[in-house]
Amino acid sequence: MPSPLRVAVVGGGAIASFAHMPAFQALPDEIEVVAVVDATAELAQAFADRFGLAYASDDLEGMLAEVRPDLVAVCSPPSLHAAQVAAALRAGAWVWCEKPPCLSLAEYDAMTAAEQEGGPYAAIVFQQRFGSGAQHLRQLIAKGALGAPYVAHCQTTWFRDDAYYAVPWRGRWETEGGGPAMGHGIHQIDLLLELLGEWSEVRAMAARLARDVETDDVTTALVRFESGALATVVNSVLSPRQVSHLRIDLADATLELTHLYGYANDDWTCTPAEHAGEIDWPPAEDVPTSHLKQLRDLVADRRAGRRPRASGRDGRRSLELITAMYKAALTGGTVRAGEVGPGDPFYRSLHGDTPGWSPS
Repeated sequence: MPSPLRVAVVGGGAIASFAHMPAFQALPDEIEVVAVVDATAELAQAFADRFGLAYASDDLEGMLAEVRPDLVAVCSPPSLHAAQVAAALRAGAWVWCEKPPCLSLAEYDAMTAAEQEGGPYAAIVFQQRFGSGAQHLRQLIAKGALGAPYVAHCQTTWFRDDAYYAVPWRGRWETEGGGPAMGHGIHQIDLLLELLGEWSEVRAMAARLARDVETDDVTTALVRFESGALATVVNSVLSPRQVSHLRIDLADATLELTHLYGYANDDWTCTPAEHAGEIDWPPAEDVPTSHLKQLRDLVADRRAGRRPRASGRDGRRSLELITAMYKAALTGGTVRAGEVGPGDPFYRSLHGDTPGWSPS
C-alpha cells in the first residue's frame, strides 16, 4: 500500500474547500491530494492554485487514467455522483462520495455494482454517525443496556431562502433528486437508522408550501422499526429557528441530541428512567462529528482492504428509507421495507415518474 494515499478531488466547490480539504490536510502522513477535476478547466485550475495541486482538469476519465489515484473524493452535484463514482471504481480507486449518494436506488445499485470483493469500495459521507456520542450509544442500545426502544423523533428543520434555490440544480427532481429529506435531513435520518437499526414500514406526507421548486420543501413521516419502535421524521427548509434534533425514548432512558450541523458529547442529554440505574455516559473520548473522523476510519479500511462503514448495503439504508417516504407520500399508502425494487417506478426516481405530480 502506498503511503501516503494519493487523493483526487472531483468537484471543487464549497464542500470540497471547507470540509474535505481541511480533513485531508489534517492527515499529511496518510493523505496527499494530487489532483482536482471540475466542470471547467478554469474552475479546476483555480482550485488547484488555491490548494497547491499539480494536476487540474475537466476530464475525469483522463485524470483517472493518467494520475491513477488511490482515493477519489466525489464532491460534485448529486446528479453527477453515480457516473463519477462508477468511473472511479472501474479505474481501481476507492471512493468517498458526498451525500446524497445519488438520485435513486437504481443509480445506487448500478454504481456499487462496480465495486470488487476486497475493494475498491465506495463510502458515502455520513459523518454524523462517526461522533463518539453516537458510537457509544449505538453500542449501549445494541446490547440492550438501555432497554427496549419505544419511540423516537428525528427532526431537521432548517431555513433556505429563494436565493439558495437560485442555483440551477437545486430543488429539481432530475438534479437534486428530492426535497429537504434528501438534501438536508439525510444526515439525521442516517443517524436515526444507525441507532435504531432496520425499519419495517413507513407512511408519509410531502408539501411545497413556500419555495419556488419542483420538489417539496417539507416532508413528514411515521416509521415503524423492526424492534416495534415508532418514529416521526420531520424535514423542512422553511424554519426560521434552525435545529437538528434527535430523541429516542427507551425503557430505561431517554436520549436527546440537539445541534445544527454537527455535535460533540455535550450536545447529548441522557436521562435515566426512575427505576433504572445510571447510564454509562459520557464515553471516555469526546470526538465531535467531522469529515476528519470518518476519513480516519476510511483510510484504515483502505489499508486493510475491508469494506468501510457507510458503503454497500450500509450506505444504501438512508436512501432506501427516503425513497419509501416519497412513495408513501405520493401514493398515500404504507410502504414496507424491501418493497421498492426493479420494476417499481420509485426505484428509478423519488417522484416515481408520476405524470404531473406536485407536492403542493
